[in-house]
Parts: sequence; structure tokens; C-alpha cells
Amino acid sequence: MAQNTLSDIFGSNVFNDSVMRERLPKATYKALRKTIDEGIPLEPAVAEVVANAMKDWAIEKGATHFTHWFQPLTGITAEKRDSFISPTQDGRVITEFSGKELIKGEPDASSFPSGGLRATFEARGYTAWDCTSPAFIKDNTLYIPTAFCSYTGEALDLKIPLLRSMEALSKQALRVLKLFGNTTAKKVITTVGPEQEYFLIDKKMYDKRKDLILTGRTLFGAKSPKGQEMEDHYFASIKERISAFMKDLDEELWKLGIPAKTKHNEVAPAQHELATVYNTANIASDHNQLTMELMKKIALRHGLVCLLHEKPFAGVNGSGKHINWSMSTDDGQNLLDPGHTPHENAQFLVFLCAVIKAIDEYADLVRVAAATPGNDHRLGANEAPPAIVSVFLGEQLTDILEQIENGGATTSKQGGVLKVGVSTLPALPKDSTDRNRTSPFAFTGNKFEFRMVGSSSSIANANFILNTIVAESLSQIADRLEKATNFDEEVQLLLKEIVRKHKRIIFNGNGYSEEWVKEAEKRGLPNIRSTVEAIPALIKEKNVKLMEKHGVLSKVELESRYEISLENYIKTINIEALTMLDIAKQQILPAVINFATKIAESINSVKATGLNVDISAQTELLGEVSSLMSEFKKNISELENAVNEASNMNGDSYSKACYYRDVIFTKMGILREIGNKLETIVDAELWPLPTYADMLFNI
Repeated sequence: MAQNTLSDIFGSNVFNDSVMRERLPKATYKALRKTIDEGIPLEPAVAEVVANAMKDWAIEKGATHFTHWFQPLTGITAEKRDSFISPTQDGRVITEFSGKELIKGEPDASSFPSGGLRATFEARGYTAWDCTSPAFIKDNTLYIPTAFCSYTGEALDLKIPLLRSMEALSKQALRVLKLFGNTTAKKVITTVGPEQEYFLIDKKMYDKRKDLILTGRTLFGAKSPKGQEMEDHYFASIKERISAFMKDLDEELWKLGIPAKTKHNEVAPAQHELATVYNTANIASDHNQLTMELMKKIALRHGLVCLLHEKPFAGVNGSGKHINWSMSTDDGQNLLDPGHTPHENAQFLVFLCAVIKAIDEYADLVRVAAATPGNDHRLGANEAPPAIVSVFLGEQLTDILEQIENGGATTSKQGGVLKVGVSTLPALPKDSTDRNRTSPFAFTGNKFEFRMVGSSSSIANANFILNTIVAESLSQIADRLEKATNFDEEVQLLLKEIVRKHKRIIFNGNGYSEEWVKEAEKRGLPNIRSTVEAIPALIKEKNVKLMEKHGVLSKVELESRYEISLENYIKTINIEALTMLDIAKQQILPAVINFATKIAESINSVKATGLNVDISAQTELLGEVSSLMSEFKKNISELENAVNEASNMNGDSYSKACYYRDVIFTKMGILREIGNKLETIVDAELWPLPTYADMLFNI
């Protein structure tokens, strides 16, 4: 690398504020900043100047093409690259990039999921430059972050509802701040810092697993003799090969201005985590999409494959994505910072209670934010938060809310100092509250950590839902406080009412326990166990009203996302079932037949000697293998019939999704169990698939 220091590397491939300030005329720079900071429309003449400066900068960096980079409802990113060249009459070329090309693109909208918004013959769609997220260079291409909408204006992507929700939350939060005397803030920004979990396995092993290639998870696989039970992988010394991958990943991320901060081994063998410093929600979302893409790309350079599926290996911890979410003003005030005496911080308590109220009232939408087929394997599996949505506050804040409910808060519990008992070690400042890794939505000092989201998901969905439901709580709070004749008294009364009505959502105990499931049921909290159960929340009347009130998604847009989500579930399980059948019929069954034949030949060979030798071991083994093989073949046929029946099903998407969950997924589990038993019996030399031990420990 040409750069020598981290400060030289960081953001070197980003058209960021410092580059804009250096390369744009002062008037153009100010006009663009007004668009970014205040949402003022960008004049075409300004766009023209920006486009030319952006092109010159990109070409100096080696770029030959540009692309509008967007996030359709596939969950991954999309791009179409165009070169900067424009032919001239004398057979030469010049480089051009206009303001119009910067601001607007026209991808084929009918080729992306639309949930019925676009027919095949209705192809036109538009991408629009999101100037709040900086352009960057990757693969000799200038990437322009954009939003994606249909010809009729409906959102066809993950970014538009996120941007809308950010504006909605800002609008309502400013109303509340104004009541507390803050008139300097012009914007409230939702800030997000995602923690990305992932697995790395050797590519040679991966290439032999059709299930990993086609579905991202193992559809067969017996538990390894050793898994994670020794607890020796979490935070352990990072292997040299993995460390080399992490180093390259950091450098590539830093070039793109992505503040990769923390890296370590996770709980499961071959599992790791990368955390980034918080950023504005839409930029953090863009950065996380890039992070996932680069993880996969850079892993291949090291002969590795990065697995982002929520549960690539049964029986060991899966991967999630913890989203650290907060609200800050444009002048730097974190609205979820309690300060040293939170019981006296009325503004903080109002924003805290707004979040608690939102999570309780819209728990079904919060659950949708984490609903994917892959995440169904992980949630509630004693490794991740349960499917029951609850809020952890810790001792200090819980105590303050109890005081408020009982008449008024007068004290805040303090952490004090922790003495370890070794004279050479310093006394440690002790936090006033412990942490709770079993909580799906935990307060962690000055932010909430949403821990339910799956590792492969875009964080945009979770964030637009959090933003919108909190915007609604703040809207209701502002409506009430704006009418108050005695503001201080009304604040105290309001806080007391919110605590009494919504304290059921607060739980500081063990979210993994069966006792909590029973307790949650008593409290009336929903336990939405599967993605199929969660999806209908998108079209519930109260949720449609919420999204339409704040201009985040229309009823039509929500209905399209409902259909897309069900279709994604159906297609995912169908692909998994077909892949499982292929592996079972073409790889496992022939291997088992081969093994049974060898045992039979061994028995016949011994008998042919005429010696009176005990062959009961071989006979019993042949009987066991034959019995399991027969059962395996029978269940292959049953799964095959179920898949065929599903393909011929008519009716609505929800009924079909239920069939895939209740029938096909169940039959897949039965077939897997038999296949896994066979793996533990069949000769390792004959077994066609790398085992869990091979994949998890052979790096």
C-alpha cells in the first residue's frame, strides 16, 4: 500500500466532506451542504459542477466506470456500471459525467422483487442520488449511493423507508426538545453501530458442500466430538490465517471510510465478530452492506469462505447482528445519555420512556425486523435472544422508574468502585448496572442494543421500524405536553402513566429460561416463534396507520413487502428442500449403499473361509445400516412428495408459507436426523461430505 499510516488510509477512497471542500467551488460546496444538512433541493447547475468534480477525482483514483448503487428488496445490493467515456466524431473518446447522470438512473424495476407493484412489462424504475451518504471508489468504479423507486413513485428498496423514518423521528424529537427549551438543534439523527458476526471455513471444505453453496447452511451434519462446550474460542488468540484476513479486511474497510473498530473470536469454533463505530443510520446501513460484501470477497483471497447465514451449523451458536441504536442532535447531544443523576434528567427520562412505550406497543413490528427464515433457527435457541420482545434497563433505571411510578424519583443508584483485591491492580470504576446478553433490546449506558437481528440481514429494516415506532411515541408525547398548563407537573404525570402501562415489557432476568416464557405469557407479551407468524404484522391496521401517518410506507408499499417476505420464505425453504433431496439421493444414499455392500462382502468373505468365526458385529452393523438406509429412503420419498404437492398448491401466499413451515420444514428435520445417524456409522473414507469437525477446526 502506498499509504503508511491509518490516518492516510482512512477514507482515501471516499468523496467525503474534506474532498468536497477541497475540490468544489465555495458556493457549490455550501449549496451541497445545505442539501445534505437541511434537505434543500439541489439545483441542476450545482449538480453539474459536483458531477464534474466527482468524475475528475474518481478518474485520478483509477476509476473508469460509475454506478448507481442501490439496495432492492432482495436484501443485497445492486449495481449497473457505465463507463465515463463518450465517443467523438474523430474516432476518439472524451470522459463525461453529467449532473443528470449523478442524480438519476433507470434500472429495470420489473426484475427486482416488488410484491405486485410492478408487472413484467412495467419495467421502468428510478434510482435517485442519496447525497447524505458519500460516494466512494471500489473495483475501479465510482459508486453513488442511491434510493430505488418505481415509475409510479413507490419505494422498491430498503433505503427510502429508512430515510423517511429518519425524517419522521427528527421531526417529532425536535418537537419534544423545543418543549425542554432546546431551540438550537435543527435535526435529530438516529445513530447506529452494528456488530457483525460471521463464520470462516476453508474453501476446499466449502466446495464439497452443495448445501453451503446453495443455501448458506448445512442441511446434514452430525455434531462434532468437540464443539464449543470447552468455551475456549471466545476472545481466544486469533489464528494467523484468520488474523491475516482480518488485517486485509480492516484496510479495505478503512479505505472506504468504514470505521471498523473491534475484532475478536466469537463463542462458536470458526466464528468471529467485527464491530464498527456508530454512524448516521443510513450511512451505517450502507457501510454494513459493504462490510458483508467485502468479508466474502476478501475471505476468498485467503482460501476461506465467509458464511453469514444465521445458523450454518446445527448444534453450535449461530450468528446475529447487534445494532447499537441511539438518537443525537446535530449539535452533538446524545438524547439517551442519562448523565450522572438520571433521576433528575427529565428530558432523558421522557426519551427513554418514549422508547419503552414504542417497543411495547409495536412489539410485533420489532419482531418483524428480525424475521427471516435463517433467523428462525437462532432466536430462542439458548444462544440468542428469545422471540419474545422485552427491554432490559438494569438496576439503576429500573429503580428510577419504580420511584416514578410510586410518586417521584429522588435518587439514582451509583456503581461505586470495584476492588479486585490485588495491590498492584487499580481500583475499577463500577457501572451502576450489569449487562444482560439474553435480552433482545437492552439499554447499555447511552444507547439500546437490539440483539435479535440476523447476521445476513440489512440493518435498514430494523432501523426504519425502530425510528418510526419511536417517532410515534414522541408524537403522542409532544401532542400532550404542548397542551400542558404546568409543563413540569405534566411531565411527571406522563412518565408515571407510561411506566404503569408499559412496565410489562421491562425484564432484567434470564431471557433464555423457560420461566421467562411463562412469565411473559402472564404479562400478555407476544411470543412470535416463526417468520411466517411475524410477517402479517406488516399489514395489521394499526401498523399501516402508523407507517402512513409518518409517511414512511403506504398501505400499498406495506402489502408489497408482506408478499415479498412470504415469497422469500417459501423460496428459501423450497431451495433448501430441493438441495437436501439432491444431497440425500446423489451423495449420501450411494455412499451408504457402498458401505453396506462392503460389510456384506466382508461377511461373505469370512463365511467363505469355512472358519467358525464370530461375525455378529458385522451382521449387527449391516442390520443397523440397512434399517437406517431403508428409513432414509422412505423419508426422501416423503419429502419429495411434499415438495411436489407444494409446487401444485393454489391459494394465498400465507397458506403456502404455513405449509412449507409446518410440513416441508418438519420433514426436512426428520430426514436430517436419519442422515446424521448414518454419518456417525458410515466409514469416514466413504462419507461424501466434510464433517463438522473438518470444517470448524481445520483452518
